[in-house]
Amino acid sequence: MKALMMIVLGLLLLACSSPEPEQEPEQAPETALQHAKKHLDPTYVCPMHPQIVRDEPGTCPICGMDLVEQEIDPNANRAAPIVTISPQTRQSMGVRTQIAEAKRLWKYIRTIGYIGYDEDRMHHVHSRVEGWVEKLHVRAEGDKVERGQPLLALYSPEAVAAQEEYLVARKRGDSKLFAGSGRSLKQAATKRLQLLDIPRSLIDRLQSTGQVQRRIPMHTPISGVVTRLNIREGMFVTPNLRQFTIADLSSVWVIVEVFEHQMSWVEPGKAAEIQVDAYPDRVWEGRVDYIYPELDPQTRALKVRLRFANQDGALKPNMLARAVIYGGPHDAEVSIPREALIRTGERSVVIKALGDGEFQPVSVKVGLHSGDRIEIRSGLAAGDRIVVSGQFLIDSESSLQASFLRFGEAD
Repeated sequence: MKALMMIVLGLLLLACSSPEPEQEPEQAPETALQHAKKHLDPTYVCPMHPQIVRDEPGTCPICGMDLVEQEIDPNANRAAPIVTISPQTRQSMGVRTQIAEAKRLWKYIRTIGYIGYDEDRMHHVHSRVEGWVEKLHVRAEGDKVERGQPLLALYSPEAVAAQEEYLVARKRGDSKLFAGSGRSLKQAATKRLQLLDIPRSLIDRLQSTGQVQRRIPMHTPISGVVTRLNIREGMFVTPNLRQFTIADLSSVWVIVEVFEHQMSWVEPGKAAEIQVDAYPDRVWEGRVDYIYPELDPQTRALKVRLRFANQDGALKPNMLARAVIYGGPHDAEVSIPREALIRTGERSVVIKALGDGEFQPVSVKVGLHSGDRIEIRSGLAAGDRIVVSGQFLIDSESSLQASFLRFGEAD
């Protein structure tokens, strides 16, 4: 009996001492953050302008900085700690609040540009015959001229010969130019004078007096200012020489630049305004006249041409002008004052007032910037009360509390 008990005890000890089969450790389940990092495509954001987001590396169209890859914040979905502030402290901090509200915002672009000549109202003066300048009536660039005013008197052997041919043709009466032709010699000679740009008044005088005019006058075709004067008395001129450039300043162009993200706001015909330092209390109203087809490769900006009436000539070419282009209305579901937004390189934050002295930072996604207001696309609702003064101290306190909570979790 004693021997049997010893055998059973030995078997039990053997069973207890034999090693158990090893089991593979269980892997921790994949978190939502790990899953997002593994499967989401990377995005790149400007450190200074977080609204600029691209799917590939590049540069910011506003400031030119290199875009950086946007990291997934492990605490992005975690609500920021609530900060409680007593009425006395709120008063000493100067905390002010306003209501986030739906509001119509206006798309407008503030930019600068230079006033230039309206090239549609510029005229280059050439003679159609060669000859010598015997009398110059306009002697300096900048002189004002009126339409029909004489510019110079030209002696041209070709013009003299054309007048003599006309007189000969007139003596022959209705003789045909050639057999079977519908035009007479006189009609052909008159047409030649017109093609040589002989003034109508000189042709009428030639018909009435029968005397060849040695000097051929040239008149200005438009009213304006002489911007280029390339001749002097006694010069020999040819048709390919640009003798005068005359600009009509009753209308001017203003060339401005807009950034790439503002391109969709600009269309021909949109309203625009300018101001100049010479007349600080005066505003000129005009229109977008033309949008250039390509961006500047250096500045990544698009050139836009504006047109303004300038009947009194107050706007001078090469003046610096401050311009505003109005892109039209935009109805924002939620908008807040610009001063309420806290911007960092990674996020945009607004401090929400919960009532009873409680405040909480909330991350928001911003949209259109219009003057002193900003559209909020997500993170707030119309009617929410937000902090517009003292919000930086509240955000710092909330961030500090969040840091202590993370330290506690780490322990």
